[in-house]
Amino acid sequence: MPNTIPTIITFDTIGEVAFYKNRRYKRLSIKVRADDRVRVLIPPGYDIKDAVVFVQEKLSWIQQSLKKLEERRPRPTIFDESTEFRSRTFLLRVEGATRNDVRLFYYNGILKVQYPDHIPVSHPRIQELIRSGIVEALRREAKHFLPKRLEELAKYHGFNYRVVTIKNLKSRWGSCSTVNNINLNLHLMRLPDRLIDYVLIHELCHTVEKNHGPGFWNLLDKCTGGMARQLDAEMKKYRTQLF
Repeated sequence: MPNTIPTIITFDTIGEVAFYKNRRYKRLSIKVRADDRVRVLIPPGYDIKDAVVFVQEKLSWIQQSLKKLEERRPRPTIFDESTEFRSRTFLLRVEGATRNDVRLFYYNGILKVQYPDHIPVSHPRIQELIRSGIVEALRREAKHFLPKRLEELAKYHGFNYRVVTIKNLKSRWGSCSTVNNINLNLHLMRLPDRLIDYVLIHELCHTVEKNHGPGFWNLLDKCTGGMARQLDAEMKKYRTQLF
């Protein structure tokens, strides 16, 4: 997708739709993405009004496409005593206890979550609090590790960037703005070190190459010892959301 700023229009039945206009587009088309974003590509000869009418004509198809994506999406994990979950520095332990609230304890590489044993661990509120606790632990871990590691890799490979921000991103591992500000996903802490480095180097390469053209992949290959495509394929085994 070219780096163009979309026009966002909200439809009652399908939510936000992003309209992109670019002379390189060959035909008026609709893309339904795995992140639930509906995108409309507008070629020369069409305007926003034409594209809106096109979306309205295709509403039924778009709704069916979104429904199919939802059906294929993995169901959320129920975090309980048998859950195996670890980050770069901690292992999760969930246990019931004689208490009325959910508490988190961190010690010796263990993130222990205690929940009231008179309430089923599968209760939505208990699961919400467990997930919130995990996210907060990942956030602290990421803020401690990622900025320092990004700086190390930038110096080693000769890149410059402005600022780095840690966020709980829903569909991206990272991003680099046009002015070289880098956003990194706190869920990177769930990846092996080699893949964390790959994502960081990926975003650093975007400080020089702003798209995913041949120049970008050549630079990324150079920085990863010819492993760019292999590492990119390995990344597809992981998801940014907690399932």
